[in-house]
Amino acid sequence: MSKRDFYEILGVQKNASEDELKRAYRKLALEHHPDRNQGDAESESRFKEAAEAYDVLRDPEKRRRYDTFGHEGLNGGGGGFSSSEDIFGAFSDIFGEVFGFAGGARSGGRRAQAGMDLRYNLNITFRQAAKGDEVVLDIPVSVPCESCKGTGAEPGTEMKNCGQCRGSGHVQQAQGFFRISVTCPSCHGRGKIISQFCATCRGGGQTSQMRELKVRIPAGVDDGSRLRLRGEGEPGVNGGPPGDLYVVMTVEPDKVFERQGQNLVLHRSVSFVQAALGDKIEVPTLDDPITVDIPKGTQGGEVFQLRGLGMPHPGGGRKGDLLIEIKVETPTSLSARQEEILREFAKLEEEKPLKKAKNFFKKAKEKVMGD
Repeated sequence: MSKRDFYEILGVQKNASEDELKRAYRKLALEHHPDRNQGDAESESRFKEAAEAYDVLRDPEKRRRYDTFGHEGLNGGGGGFSSSEDIFGAFSDIFGEVFGFAGGARSGGRRAQAGMDLRYNLNITFRQAAKGDEVVLDIPVSVPCESCKGTGAEPGTEMKNCGQCRGSGHVQQAQGFFRISVTCPSCHGRGKIISQFCATCRGGGQTSQMRELKVRIPAGVDDGSRLRLRGEGEPGVNGGPPGDLYVVMTVEPDKVFERQGQNLVLHRSVSFVQAALGDKIEVPTLDDPITVDIPKGTQGGEVFQLRGLGMPHPGGGRKGDLLIEIKVETPTSLSARQEEILREFAKLEEEKPLKKAKNFFKKAKEKVMGD
């Protein structure tokens, strides 16, 4: 029997946003929740069907494959869920929002739980951001305690069954017409009561250690850019998947270049003689210095654009540009001979006034070099 369209199952359009998908799934999950429809095989089927559809469409890569190839692109439909408990485990955050219990509905203590995500703040230089780099991070992660093997109990001591949940790790609580299974508050889902906590981990079952991780910084990243490293966060609980690591970068300002998106701005001063008669000046780039022609009559504030000499785009594509803003310097100290020449120039200007230049202070003129 062919599977129904996932968008049809959730009742959304193909361009539905992540929030729209989530709201649609929450509505269906509440309507077909097993505790509300006990013994109803059709509702249970709808419950699993909606979970499978949401599991695929909430994942950008799975959704892209499904939109392109349909169910065939998911190697048999995206995996699905073998039981309602699997669904509660996969979407515990959503069921926690719906039913108001931390950890979600039916959160049995021994079920697999995903590890926590981690954030690492990384300071990099402007040159590292421009060229990319590989850095080694020291990540603090939690690992099972070697002394107690993750039980939290002092080796050699006994653990007794919890009297409140009778060793199951979860208890029943009423929420309206639902009866929800939640983690036992006495044993925190272990099903056992620790008589003596492990001296190494103090009953937590985990200890912290440093782990080295090599990270490749893409060329062109900007201040605040974030890298997501899947599976590099905290380890999962009871066989659950590990969390993710988010590397958030702070880029140090450069002493030479000012960054505007993927463009770089360089401020260069020339003398009024160079501006009037024209000249060649050397300017730095992200690679080797280059020579740039300053045409006759260049005005202060004029901008020259060097295509493709700016910052690269992290995702590929054309590089930004290098923008050279010219500042014309007026001398503050002149010799007697220099003053004499300028006075002669002023007389000549009175006899034949110079053509006034456009106001470049209001709007900088852009020149494309090398065209």
